[in-house]
Amino acid sequence: MSASAAHSVFVYGSLLEDEVVQALLKRVPQSSPALLNGYHRFSIKGRVYPAILPIENKKVTGRVLLGITDPELHVLDTFEDVEYERENVEISLIDGSEKLQVHAYVWGNKNDPSLHGEWDFEEWRRLHMADFLRMTVGFMDELEQPESKPRVATYESFFQQN
Repeated sequence: MSASAAHSVFVYGSLLEDEVVQALLKRVPQSSPALLNGYHRFSIKGRVYPAILPIENKKVTGRVLLGITDPELHVLDTFEDVEYERENVEISLIDGSEKLQVHAYVWGNKNDPSLHGEWDFEEWRRLHMADFLRMTVGFMDELEQPESKPRVATYESFFQQN
C-alpha cells in the first residue's frame, strides 16, 4: 500500500464496534483510542447511530482507524451516505503521544432539530448492535449489486421491518 493511499479515520459511533468495521472493510485495521476536542456526540431522533457537530468546550471520545486504503475510504463514504460530510479534523491520541489530522464524518445538517442529548455506545451495543450488524452485512451485500441502494434507504427499510 502506498503512503498516499493510507488514510486515518476518527470513528465515534457504530464503527467503534470491531464487528461492524469487519463487516464493512473485511478486516479490522489497527486503531488507537482518540479524543476529538470541540465537538459533541448527539443522539438522533429515529436513528440508533450518533452524529457529531462542532460545539465549543465539548469533546468526543472514540478511536482512529489507521491505514485505511482508498477503496476502504470509498466504502466508508458510501456507508455514511448523504447524512454526513467527511471533514478533516485534528484528534489527540488518548495516550497523549501526538495529535493527528484525520478524517471524521460530521453531521451535514448543522441545525437538525432531531439531534439531542448524548449518544451512549454501551447502550447502543446492548440494545441495537446485533440488528445494526445485520443491517451492515445486508448493506455490504447490497453494495456489491449493480443497482445498490444508498445506506440510508437500507437502514430505513431494515429498521422498519424489525
